[in-house]
Amino acid sequence: MFTKKDLIKLIIPLVIEQILAVTVGMADGMMVARVGEAAVSGVSLVDSINVLLIGLFAALATGGAVVTSQYLGRKDSKSASASAEQLIASTLGLSVVIMLFTLLFHGQILRLLFGHVDMDVMGYSLTYIFWTALSFPFLALYNASAALFRSMGNSKVSMFVSFIMNTMNIIGNAILIFGFDMGVAGAAISTLIARIFASITLLLLLKRGKTVIQLGSLKNFRINTILIKRILRIGVPNGLENSVFQVGKLLVQGLIAGLGTSAITANAIAGNIGGLGVLPGSAMGLALITVVGQCVGAEDYDGVKNYTRKLLKATYAAMFVLNVLIIILTPVILKLYNLTDNTAELAAQLMIYHACIAIFIWPLSFSLPNALRAANDAKFTMLISMTSMWVWRIGFSVVLVKAFNMGVLGVWIAMTIDWLFRSICFVIRFKQEKYRTMSLD
Repeated sequence: MFTKKDLIKLIIPLVIEQILAVTVGMADGMMVARVGEAAVSGVSLVDSINVLLIGLFAALATGGAVVTSQYLGRKDSKSASASAEQLIASTLGLSVVIMLFTLLFHGQILRLLFGHVDMDVMGYSLTYIFWTALSFPFLALYNASAALFRSMGNSKVSMFVSFIMNTMNIIGNAILIFGFDMGVAGAAISTLIARIFASITLLLLLKRGKTVIQLGSLKNFRINTILIKRILRIGVPNGLENSVFQVGKLLVQGLIAGLGTSAITANAIAGNIGGLGVLPGSAMGLALITVVGQCVGAEDYDGVKNYTRKLLKATYAAMFVLNVLIIILTPVILKLYNLTDNTAELAAQLMIYHACIAIFIWPLSFSLPNALRAANDAKFTMLISMTSMWVWRIGFSVVLVKAFNMGVLGVWIAMTIDWLFRSICFVIRFKQEKYRTMSLD
């Protein structure tokens, strides 16, 4: 179904888009770092909450992308367009509810989770969460629209829009943080403006562009419970999986917060750089949703197996090269941040550890399950991920930090044990080829 040229056209823009997202995250961190380590810590704590909420939007987008890809695999563009409309509507509704809840209770949420942090860190956190919450509906619409373009095999559009959005974010940061001395508020406001632009642009392209998927008139829109149920069959397990995963990370973040500002900052910076190291896997995971989804829709089950193996091999090759570079360049990267010697040393330790382990385990732990989800096996990935998070990542984090006094490194070791368990389970499941007998209908 996909030629080598088709796969390259799909994957290269996805890789570039992931690079943009991670590098802008790094640039945000560097700019905020000029305000001080307390600002970096405050932003990091809020981002750990934001990732939980954003995961819900991404889960719905994944469900919609799988359903749409399968319809496109069947050459049923009418049903694909209808499922796209239902995805946009349900995503918008959910994001507005989450935004309102966060705006009303952001103070209580932060004090419940991180009440023991320094007062200046809490002050930065309260400012940052207010402004980022306003961007949730626009981020949700962007994720859903970008997922629809990817389901059509057209990742170039979302890449270009992402490039403009991230450029706006960087320029906005420079103007508001340095020009107007707005600190973390400036970083959050520039993010809000960029997300508004990106979401509206993609929606207009779906509405008025010459694409296989076409959004109909708003006045003719009707809720289609059958299509929503199909989207939710993938989206709900994926959403629960993401939610539990991020709740677990929040609990672990609370554990790290108790280790002091230096540990929080080192963890945040190493997390940003670690995101750069796994971006080929993240991009390939998005590609697998489109490729496997269309193969399943066309009932090409040999294609599911062959394309998944081919894309995973490419992922391993790319991640090996990238993570070796990160290890070599770690001292240079850390000089870009305004860190104390103790924080820089701790961040370097975490970055090198992450790079060494991610090369071997990360793709099977996080890219491969997207192939299973696209083949209607979302419940299995949910159960494994939830179990692994609570037993290995959370349980072992507490043991290694509290009992063995390993500090933030103990949290990262527990994280990689979680990766290993997931990898083993997902490889076994994929080899069983359950996708040959599963159906979305």
